Amino acid sequence: MSEPELLLPHNRILRYQFHERLTHWISGFSFIYLMLTGLAFWSPWLFWLAYVFGGPQVSRILHPWIGLVFVAAYFYLYIMWSAQMHTTETDKEWWRNVGHYTRNEDELMPPAGRYNAGQKLLFWGFVVCGALLFLSGLVLWLPEYIPWNLRVLRYLAVIVHPGAAMLSIGLFMIHIYMSVFAERGAFGSVIRGDVSVDFAKRYHPAWYKEVVGESAPPRK
Repeated sequence: MSEPELLLPHNRILRYQFHERLTHWISGFSFIYLMLTGLAFWSPWLFWLAYVFGGPQVSRILHPWIGLVFVAAYFYLYIMWSAQMHTTETDKEWWRNVGHYTRNEDELMPPAGRYNAGQKLLFWGFVVCGALLFLSGLVLWLPEYIPWNLRVLRYLAVIVHPGAAMLSIGLFMIHIYMSVFAERGAFGSVIRGDVSVDFAKRYHPAWYKEVVGESAPPRK
């Protein structure tokens, strides 16, 4: 999509196209299902969650299949967004000033592009955790296909799968915080697809400059 098409009426800017939003929500809802059913299998204290999703047997059967849905959706997100997730000099400066970000002092932050450094780190964190969950999950799902002389893979999978799951849950919680509280209006953008001009200027001024062809607001 060319830049002029990103400009919408009523001082709105298109941030996510429909296929981006749809894929995001497929990966999001599948992750939530995997998180809750996975926690049910992980801890006896949370086993009741399995009954919420149809019972232990249904949850056990569906968990790996929904896992494939999550991997496929996130892989498509990777194809769409990975080129925009490379670290820049602005990202390095962003990390040096991350304290201002946590205090919502956005005017003191370096001008972020479409994604800031924290969002890029979350993206790559999910990529790594997703790969580890997928590979270890396959071993746990189909252990009979693992030769006995490679049984160490089974032992590793028992450790790697819950470890990667805990890390991805932590990333998910940070993602929720950033989209709901740190950047007010970001959550609505993955529903409607657009953001206000004021949102773009405040949180992603370098991206705003690319879209409208104006100078980004000077850093104070």
